[in-house]
Amino acid sequence: MKIRTKNRTTVTAGREVRWRKNAGWGEKIYAGVLQLLFPLRCPVCDKIVRQPGEKICLECLGRLKLLTPPWCMKCGKKLAEEGEYCADCKRKKHEFVRGRALYEYGSVALSIYRFKYGGRREYAAFFGEQAAEYLGDFIRSVHPDALVPVPLHKKRKAVRGFNQAELLARAIGSCLDIPVCTGFLVREKNTAPLKYENPEERQNNLKKAFNIAKNDVKLKRIIVIDDIYTTGSTMDEVSRVLKSAGAESVWYIALACGTGI
Repeated sequence: MKIRTKNRTTVTAGREVRWRKNAGWGEKIYAGVLQLLFPLRCPVCDKIVRQPGEKICLECLGRLKLLTPPWCMKCGKKLAEEGEYCADCKRKKHEFVRGRALYEYGSVALSIYRFKYGGRREYAAFFGEQAAEYLGDFIRSVHPDALVPVPLHKKRKAVRGFNQAELLARAIGSCLDIPVCTGFLVREKNTAPLKYENPEERQNNLKKAFNIAKNDVKLKRIIVIDDIYTTGSTMDEVSRVLKSAGAESVWYIALACGTGI
């Protein structure tokens, strides 16, 4: 499998690593100086990336597992065997049209944890480039008016200092030249961490958690951006609120999701 970064193409079998053809020595030196002054940490091993111009250690690329078919045609979870829908989507009607995730959760769980709770904002640039590369065709096929990140409650954002979904949305939007709409959707209810709750508790916890802050924004086709997709409770509630504000259709993109059945 070939994994490409923005500045070069890398064959994971180790046969070939090359700078893009128009990269001159001046660009390489500039990239090297930036890396010395503002060293980036690898989103996989968290060590300082030593290759100039890269956002990830080249030897770590293969440790991230892209989510490949077969996947659920609704929520995008990887399926254990060929089929159209996972068990969750067979028994539950979702509010969104369709969704896709970039990675299998197990391969990127620690990276997402550091991204969210360890202050590793720089991870967003790499994740955004990878999402644009591997999910770009899906995103463009939607013809979205904007990308809308799932918001954090203001108290939680104040503690964390940033919203990881917003950073990811901005990185994807920058790569694909798609507007990112923040401040349109707000989180009014400071919900407890959903990872400790079952699907029914998640759904109840998220009721009236989101609201629209700017009714003058006219978005018809929206892609919601989040870091992790699990049961779909968050995405369903966000989609419901967006559609109540006039959106005709809502899709989603997540950095990672688990496996369906």
